[in-house]
Amino acid sequence: MKHKTFFWFVLPSSLAMLLFIFFPIVSVLIQSVHVDTEQVIKEVTNCGPFGCETITAVDQEATQALKRENPIGRFAGFTTYLDRRHLAIDEVRAAWSTSNGIGSFIKQLVNLPFYKAMSFTLAFTFIVTPLVIIFGFIIAVAVNSAAKWMRGPLIFFSLLPMLVTPLIGALILFWMVDARGIVGNALQYLAGDPTLSVKASTPLTWIMLMVYGVWHSAPFAFIVYYAGLQSVNQDTLESAMIDGASRWEQIRYVIIPHLLPLTTFIALMQLMDNFRVFEPIVSFSAEAHATSLSWAIYNDLGGETRQLSSAAATSVLTILGICILLLPVLVRTWRDFTRK
Repeated sequence: MKHKTFFWFVLPSSLAMLLFIFFPIVSVLIQSVHVDTEQVIKEVTNCGPFGCETITAVDQEATQALKRENPIGRFAGFTTYLDRRHLAIDEVRAAWSTSNGIGSFIKQLVNLPFYKAMSFTLAFTFIVTPLVIIFGFIIAVAVNSAAKWMRGPLIFFSLLPMLVTPLIGALILFWMVDARGIVGNALQYLAGDPTLSVKASTPLTWIMLMVYGVWHSAPFAFIVYYAGLQSVNQDTLESAMIDGASRWEQIRYVIIPHLLPLTTFIALMQLMDNFRVFEPIVSFSAEAHATSLSWAIYNDLGGETRQLSSAAATSVLTILGICILLLPVLVRTWRDFTRK
């Protein structure tokens, strides 16, 4: 391909990446090293019939003038990254010096906002991602093995969780696990405890959030694997059957190696998607038991006192976390690509 043709071919994609990915990341990075402009305080003397009183008040004109001079705020370097709401370097050092062991240190660490959000985010990511891959593969093999007249309805019902809006799907499960819901009543019956409440238990809340994550994302893995199963070489499968390979051996030695590139693709997509878990936490009103990095960003941006620098710092740390998670998969993909 000629250089000029290649240039015009990649130009639209490059512009889109600059406008919607590169520039927003740069703006977030710049905002993360700035903090809100400090308010100018002035002393005001109020005199009345019983004498005069000096009080302090915000000088609105001077404060607005400073904001006009520094619209993105005051440069603070990495102060926001190191404060208690984020990496909390001083608090981590103090927890390490006062802890009686690694268990005590971790317990103190997860009480800090950022590490509490990080602990749930990582647990959700590393538990939900492999379960989505496993269940998606099992459903795909089962549907592919079914009679042809059954495949259409099976595919439709298998894709329903993905078709439901994430927020609505989480709300439905939230109502089901309520004490008056079918799942909540069933758990109370099985446990023999009429006071059992999923919403009041941190472990049960985590489990239900992860169940929702698997339920909502498994259809994506299913449809990718099902499409991949249509391209499996039938001659190879027939040869394996003639050689006496069992159904499990056919799956293990023929189908799984064939679908390995798709597994890498699903893992990449799910790692990125699960690391930014947000909707189920809001739908379940689970902030008291589980918070994620995305929820921390949402919390900083909500309300009347928006903390833009805090939200920006958390966003940058989230991007770094996703890059670290994807690095092993990307390195393996690159090595497989260069071997060919």
